[in-house]
Amino acid sequence: MIKIERLHKAYDDVTALDGIDLCISEGSITGLLGPNGAGKTTLVSILTGIIKKNSGKVTIQGFDLDNDLGGIQSITGMVPQTLAIYPLLTSYENLEYFGALYGLRGSKLRERIDFSIEVASLKPFLHRRAGKCSGGMQRRLNLAIGMLNDPKILYLDEPTVGVDAQSRQYMLDMIRSINIERHTTIIYTSHYITEIEQISDEIVMIDNGKIILSGKKEEILSASDTLAIHAKVPDVAILEQIKNVPGVTIVADTVYIDRNEHLSNNIIQAITLLRDNNINITNIQFSGNRLEELYLHLTSASLRDDQ
Repeated sequence: MIKIERLHKAYDDVTALDGIDLCISEGSITGLLGPNGAGKTTLVSILTGIIKKNSGKVTIQGFDLDNDLGGIQSITGMVPQTLAIYPLLTSYENLEYFGALYGLRGSKLRERIDFSIEVASLKPFLHRRAGKCSGGMQRRLNLAIGMLNDPKILYLDEPTVGVDAQSRQYMLDMIRSINIERHTTIIYTSHYITEIEQISDEIVMIDNGKIILSGKKEEILSASDTLAIHAKVPDVAILEQIKNVPGVTIVADTVYIDRNEHLSNNIIQAITLLRDNNINITNIQFSGNRLEELYLHLTSASLRDDQ
């Protein structure tokens, strides 16, 4: 569905995307995680044609980004973090206006508006000014506008920011229904790790313009009940020996050992290999939240307020 090869983007002397490679499966929900300034917004902006890349190749549903931007945008929906609504217009008037911008007219426009109203459960406040609606209602209207052109690919940038827990759960259920019923490929950007863990089929972590982790959620979280041994292993040959220990996976500088009936023997084998090769263990802990731990470990726990 989406294939990205050696994608690079820089702003003056700041590299936003540093030659990334990524494939996104058709019909999946891909959670895009990363701290402030990691490159998430730049990536989505390039894929939707808002900004231009410096180099690399992007193919979306068979369309080449350099030659077929119009084709890509015709199958793309975008729900930005900043509310893209007119507060003085009613919810219905907003849908009419943005539908017209998509080039929809007559019965087709009414059909798509009716669909978007149903998807986002907007009927109770259709004729209320959008600026007078609650935060959760405005977010649902924002999502409904992004669905007007019946996109094959939908980009959601922090779609639940600022809403209460009930509205957030409703929107997550709604997004999953869109994915299942419409077979819509969704790229979901969020700072809420629990949301990514709940809704995604695939997870991509990005930091400093590089992909630092990518894979199916089940595989990433398969060792959620693990013993985590933190140790820097510089030698590839030693890494391969440790990987051969049953129940062991390695991500960055962490050795994860599944908590199963063979845990004791597997711990002894892994620690013996580290000891025999003079590898210093910096920390050992049982892992209860694998995704959050991975995120903080791979991106470091330092604040990114200045980025």
